[in-house]
Amino acid sequence: MKSNDALPFLKWAGGKRQLLNQFEELYPQKLKDGFITTYIEPFVGGGAVFFDLQKKYKFQKVLLNDINEDLILAYKVIQSNCSELLISLKRLEERFINLQSIELQSIMFYEIRNIFNKEKKSMDYSVLDSAWISHASNLIFLNKTCFNGLYRLNKSGEFNVPFGKYKNPTICNSENLLNVSAALQNVILTHGEYKDIEKYIDINEDTFVYIDPPYRPLTNSSSFTSYSKSGFNDENQVELSVWFKKLVKKNQANVMLSNSDPDDDFFYNLYENNEDKIKIKKVSASRAINSNASKRGKISEIVVIHE
Repeated sequence: MKSNDALPFLKWAGGKRQLLNQFEELYPQKLKDGFITTYIEPFVGGGAVFFDLQKKYKFQKVLLNDINEDLILAYKVIQSNCSELLISLKRLEERFINLQSIELQSIMFYEIRNIFNKEKKSMDYSVLDSAWISHASNLIFLNKTCFNGLYRLNKSGEFNVPFGKYKNPTICNSENLLNVSAALQNVILTHGEYKDIEKYIDINEDTFVYIDPPYRPLTNSSSFTSYSKSGFNDENQVELSVWFKKLVKKNQANVMLSNSDPDDDFFYNLYENNEDKIKIKKVSASRAINSNASKRGKISEIVVIHE
C-alpha cells in the first residue's frame, strides 16, 4: 500500500494530530518491528492516526469505519471520485471568497447548511452516485466555515453548528485531497457499529486495532451534543471495554484505545488488569471544544494499551 504525505481533510472533534509523537512511544512493538499486516480503525473520525501510520508502515489491508454516514460518504468520494469533488469544492470556495462581507458569507453558509440537511433526508448512502459529490463538497465546505470545525447533530439528525466567521478559510486544499485520495486506494471503508467490522476482515495477532470512540465527558455539563443521533454513554463505554478485551484475549490482536481522563476511576476499573497486561498511560493534549475560553487548554487524556 503506497504511502504519501496526506493529512486529515476535515477538522474533527478530538483530532489526534497533536498526539502523534506521544502515540509513537505507545504503539505495539510488533508494529514498530514491521510484523503488522492489517490496520483497523473502528472510529476513524478525521483519520490523523491512519494518515500518519500509512507514511511509516506498509500494510497489506486497511479498514476504516465510522458510524457517521456523512463522514464515510466523504471518504468514499475522495477515494473514488476526487477530481469531480475538487471541481465542486472549488466553485464553493470561489463563491464564498468573492463575497464582500461576513454578513453575505453568513447567508451563504446557512444556505449550504440547509441544502446539506435536505440532502441528508433523501440521500441513498449505500450506492455511490452524483448526489454524493454535492453532499461531500457541502460537508467539507461546512466543516471549514462553521464554528470550531465541529460536526454536531440535533435530535432530528440535522447538522446545526453555526457560522464560524473565519477570514479567507482554505476550503479546497486540492493538493492534500489528492494525497488523501492516493492514501485511500485499496482501503476498505465501512459505515456502521464498531462491532460489525469483524465480518469484513479477520482480526488476529498480525492486526493493529486503534480505537478512538466518542470521549466520555469530563463533567456532566461538558457533554458535546451528539456526533451521531444515538450518542455514546457510559453503558456504551462499558460495552466497548468488553470488546477491547475480547480482541486481546480471543483474537490476540494488538489493540490501543484513547479516551478522556475524567476525575474518577471509571476507566481504570474497566481496563487496568495486570493479569491481561492491560495498562493505562496518560498523554497531554490541547482541546478547544469548550464554549468557555477559560476552560480550554492543556488537559490529560488516557491511552489504553496491551503490553
